[in-house]
Amino acid sequence: MKKTTPLCFLIGIFLLVACSEKTLEAPEPPAVVKQTPTNWSTYQREKSQEKQQYIRDHQSAYDWFSDFAFSETDGVPYIILRLLPVVAPDIWGSEENFLDVVGLFNDERQAGYPMPRGIGISALGRKEAFSHIDYTSFTCAACHIGRVQLDDGTTEYIDGGVNSEFNIVLYRVKVYQTLERLFKLAKNEDQKQQLIIDGFLSALEKAQAKSPTFFYKNYRNAWIHLDANYEKKQIELFTESAAQYITDFATRAENEYHGYAALLNKNYAGLQERALQGFAGMADATGISAVNGYIGLKQGTFTKHFASFVLPTSPGMTDFMSVWEQDKRKAQWDKNQEQLINGGGQWNGNIPIPMYRNLAAQLTLGLDNNDIRVAAFGVELLDGLPASVYPFDVDIDLAKKGQGLFTEHCADCHQPHNGKIYTNLGVNLDRSYVVNWLIRKGGIDGFYKACSPDTSVNMNGKAFKPCAEFDGVSLKGKKQLIMSANKTHHGYNARPLSGIWAQAPYLHTGSVPTVYHLLVPSERPDSFVKSQLTYDQKHLGFTWQETASASANTLAAEHSYIFDTTSFPTFSKIGHDTDIVENGKTYKLDWSDDKDSVWALIEYMKTL
Repeated sequence: MKKTTPLCFLIGIFLLVACSEKTLEAPEPPAVVKQTPTNWSTYQREKSQEKQQYIRDHQSAYDWFSDFAFSETDGVPYIILRLLPVVAPDIWGSEENFLDVVGLFNDERQAGYPMPRGIGISALGRKEAFSHIDYTSFTCAACHIGRVQLDDGTTEYIDGGVNSEFNIVLYRVKVYQTLERLFKLAKNEDQKQQLIIDGFLSALEKAQAKSPTFFYKNYRNAWIHLDANYEKKQIELFTESAAQYITDFATRAENEYHGYAALLNKNYAGLQERALQGFAGMADATGISAVNGYIGLKQGTFTKHFASFVLPTSPGMTDFMSVWEQDKRKAQWDKNQEQLINGGGQWNGNIPIPMYRNLAAQLTLGLDNNDIRVAAFGVELLDGLPASVYPFDVDIDLAKKGQGLFTEHCADCHQPHNGKIYTNLGVNLDRSYVVNWLIRKGGIDGFYKACSPDTSVNMNGKAFKPCAEFDGVSLKGKKQLIMSANKTHHGYNARPLSGIWAQAPYLHTGSVPTVYHLLVPSERPDSFVKSQLTYDQKHLGFTWQETASASANTLAAEHSYIFDTTSFPTFSKIGHDTDIVENGKTYKLDWSDDKDSVWALIEYMKTL
């Protein structure tokens, strides 16, 4: 089994927006507020076309973001992943897409692709077809391409948004359950290992008997054809060392399962059983990353007693974030080009440099030989990727009234390049304390090892050093800027609200279902439904009522669940519910006494 370096993979997949090393005392200059469109249907059509054109103009970067595996030589062997439903069909999903059970969906725009959106196959990025077996990993799209059901029942995809259905923890639990199914009768470790090997090899025989294109479905795109011959050769490569591949896969899967259980025991006492099933659309990303370090230490003779020290000291469960329009959240150099300021938008501000934010996503999985081109193309794509326009109708006259209210009470904080960390909103602060000194050190060292200023890669036929500089300034000698100092992010950013309609539910743990409930805190429910894909256009959020029939939503009924904000302190619905004073100005956060203004604000925020 590949050895996991204890401190190299300790930062989470969802630290994907900029932060600042120094916080600002006040946002400057005054926020420029977006004007309400005069004709909504025309504006809506133009914004949709603008986004489609942007993706076409950055097609290569989009493909790497959505479809490319994080490593060519590590991850889950493709053949093993594809065999999971053959080994345990009752644990996994439909024949059409067995990963739908963990919230990865078939994207209609991806015709013929043999896996759902969010699974990358190393074949797509490898120059020599048979230099390795094919490996898979989750891609950026697993968390950041979502979907919504429109009024006519069709699906609209939200590129750069949130996949509220994806449940990474449940995936790992189901993998472990699959292995457990195979080894449950084993009397010792050797027998356990052999039963797992035999189970997968038997499943391989069944799969081959079904079809010569069972694994790759004869997939073809502009540069590769995974036909029956390709499949045959990949199977031959796999079978040459099948026992080792299967053993390595099983060992890693068990370690990840037990490591996550250790995280739950440390930080989620009383919630372990529920948390072990995961929360679709959410994750304790830093905790999952730290589990890789935990695993590495547990394997050492002398270090196993210290393994728990690398796990965060507080719960870090948060909602996934939208990752579009990174240019609005981009940090800037101070006048001496020594520190990064004026960035913001990530939950609490940890990683100011876009390349390293994207690397955080990759290192979370704990893979060897990470393909840093994925992170580099992500920087290219996300810098200017437009937010998805609100896909339903808007009352323009009412929105115009809301624009003034937004200007007065919201825009100063939720403006681009506001790096201030807010500690006065009354929200639970657990997430803002998960990065301790040890995790920060491990993150900096791990990121720098993966990509230093001298690291060079080939991108679109040209040599490129993605970590050589940031915004025109050399990064040599600036290793400590990879992650901001811990004391600067014990609170939360107020990020720009572009595409805020698609970010529901709200607050960093998604504990408030709609914008209405954010503005009227007295009516926030203790529990509500998450991961529905139909939309509550009145209150501005995805369908949330517990009384709503799950069968009415043909897309997400299987993945929706009741989220109880009272079940654990981190999930508290409290916060952003009391008026605050910043620099002598009072900002209204509780609008319970002015419902007319609430509806106007909601209508305006639909246009953002």
